[in-house]
Amino acid sequence: MSDLDLFVSIGLSEAKAKETLKNKNLTSNLKSVINEFPKTDQPLTNYGTLLYHLASKLKSQDSKYIGLIDLYIFENKLDTPQRIDCCLDYLRSLISENINLLELDKACGVGIVITLDEIKQTVKDIISQNKNELLEKRYKFNTGGLMQEVRKQLVWADGKAIKNEVDCQILNILGAKTEADLAPVQKQKKVKEIKSIEKKTLVYKPLSIEEIMSKVDFHKPGENFKTDGYVITKNTEMLLTQHLKETSGKVITRFPPEPNGILHIGHAKAININFGFAKASNGECILRYDDTNPEKEEEKYFTGIREMVEWLGYKPHRITHSSDYFDQLYKWAIALTKKGLAYVCHQKQQDMQGFNPPPSPWRNRPVEENLSLLNDMKNGIFDEGEATLRMKVTLEEGKQDPVAYRIKFLPHHRTKDKWCIYPTYDYTHCLCDSIENITHSLCTKEFQNRRSTYYWLCNSLDLYCPVQWEYGRLNMNYTVVSKRKIGKLIENKIVNDWDDPRLFTLSALRRRGFPAKSINSFCARMGVTGAQAIVDPQMLESEVQDYLNLTASRTMVALEPLKIIITNFDELNKPFLLSVPDFPSDPDKGWHDIKFSSVLYIESSDFSQNPDKDYRRLTIDQTVGLRYAGIVIKVIKVITVGTTIEEIHVEATDVKTAPKPKAFIHWVSNPIEIEVRLYDRLFMHKNPEDTNQVPNGYLSDINSDSLKIVNAYADVHILKSAVLMNYQFERLGYFCVDLDSNDTKLVFNRTITLKDSSSK
Repeated sequence: MSDLDLFVSIGLSEAKAKETLKNKNLTSNLKSVINEFPKTDQPLTNYGTLLYHLASKLKSQDSKYIGLIDLYIFENKLDTPQRIDCCLDYLRSLISENINLLELDKACGVGIVITLDEIKQTVKDIISQNKNELLEKRYKFNTGGLMQEVRKQLVWADGKAIKNEVDCQILNILGAKTEADLAPVQKQKKVKEIKSIEKKTLVYKPLSIEEIMSKVDFHKPGENFKTDGYVITKNTEMLLTQHLKETSGKVITRFPPEPNGILHIGHAKAININFGFAKASNGECILRYDDTNPEKEEEKYFTGIREMVEWLGYKPHRITHSSDYFDQLYKWAIALTKKGLAYVCHQKQQDMQGFNPPPSPWRNRPVEENLSLLNDMKNGIFDEGEATLRMKVTLEEGKQDPVAYRIKFLPHHRTKDKWCIYPTYDYTHCLCDSIENITHSLCTKEFQNRRSTYYWLCNSLDLYCPVQWEYGRLNMNYTVVSKRKIGKLIENKIVNDWDDPRLFTLSALRRRGFPAKSINSFCARMGVTGAQAIVDPQMLESEVQDYLNLTASRTMVALEPLKIIITNFDELNKPFLLSVPDFPSDPDKGWHDIKFSSVLYIESSDFSQNPDKDYRRLTIDQTVGLRYAGIVIKVIKVITVGTTIEEIHVEATDVKTAPKPKAFIHWVSNPIEIEVRLYDRLFMHKNPEDTNQVPNGYLSDINSDSLKIVNAYADVHILKSAVLMNYQFERLGYFCVDLDSNDTKLVFNRTITLKDSSSK
């Protein structure tokens, strides 16, 4: 019988059966449910609805219960979808394979029959409690609440019977519907209340990762076995009991970076998810350095990682290293080998790579020989590449026998020369999680194909087994985050270092002026789904804009200064010192003083000798206002040297008496000189690693205008600004004090431009 005919045999229409066949998982479940159903002379159509419902609800760990549930359906013990759902919930709550059938019956309401008289009486009681409102609203009354209340009291009652009885009793009370009952509900016009206008202080409200993580449907500590795909062994119950005793039922997560590079924006999401979930659950998060590769690890990376975690606002409960457990990991490697689950292999790396490589000819060598060879590996008898320890397990994608230990004759930063063999990620990761009693091993989606190794290894060694949960990785357009590729950019002097503000490492974003709160909020907005996110930098910049708009003090800076001389300055009777609000839209936040004199500087782009019709700023024939100065200026004389404008002489009029100008521009007087670094995207294409778009490789896709350095003029009041302090340069964008600043010279990095344009 074909699958289509099989599905039709339980009462599905041909169209429904064909639709079901498109779903591979549902098809497999439904075939199992039908094939394990007891043999009977009765047509399967009598049970079709229930069998289909069961198939649609099954998870991988439920497969061992299909025969039992089928039997209960056949015996009419599970005669409603609700009872099937309760049955599955009960079975999934079991850690032991021993099923108490009396408890199962109780959980599913087996044998409980709700009579029509019980339904009638319960409906009558509940309607009587709401009778006044029912009489007032008649058929506009919401009956959903009534039925919900009945279901609470009569859990196993038939839903259709409840609805019919509610409808019947309401009809007896109200009678047939009148024209008024049938008329649509008239919307009442809301009367606007006149409220006194209160000044509201704008506050940046980032999205909280704790709020997001508190809504994620993860298992509770100790209930690992309820997770889809979790492997239960005969010792699972005992190990989970011991785990709960050691952790007191706390959620424990970890953030396990490799200390061979600087963290990037993708790591920010991982940090937020791991620390955020622990915080939302009143748990603990461990910072664990996965220091199993001495070849590339440096102290600056250890320091840099911790610094970035703390900059984002998180404090590790404790800091550990995978190398803390090297002795124990090696003991377990011996135990695994003794069980015949690991072997020493002499295949070269290239022979183990690729799709469907040949099996190792040393896979079945004797245990004692493997133990002797493993000891030789540890004692440095073999050269690098001559031998590895491999585990006897097949990964999800079919790859066989991942490497557990490899030889590296390199000193380790912590264990020095004690070891010449080092464990791999596949071997180390799950075992360190087990040692540290991690409850939720949260990692990105690319590690999903290692989940089988994770569970297999813990269970093979009879250790507590955490649950691995995967979420979608965060990728950013117009950048690369690979440590190797960033290293090439630095090597080729395209960028200066790991913290070059054109990169998307966390140290680079901090140096560019991105606030930690904005990065955290951005990560929270990405959510915790399995889908991989590839986003434009603009999404992150928008979050930064919202924060800096409310927190970055305003100041005036001329990036390309043009000298202006006010010829009638003395006649204006203006003070030489003006008080200017730090936030013009909210003066209560503070003020600063700026100097004002007959000589000042404007942005060179704010004057045009040949303007187009939409140009709104200073021209030979068009006046412009100066922000905060209370004057309007008009051009008297333009002094040039060749084609270069040296200075402009203007005449000023008080803004109260002058015709209203089309625009007001920023300016500086008696300024200090500062260096400003104007950063733009480093790459030309969205995906510089796409060989179709960039056939010559990402190094050929560099934006030659990604950095422009100018010497600008700024108000003197910013001279003592602290490193990393943010400002809004009015009409220009947001800028941050760079690490290269000193007591005599300030250096600013452009963080982002403004949303609105001041080009006119």
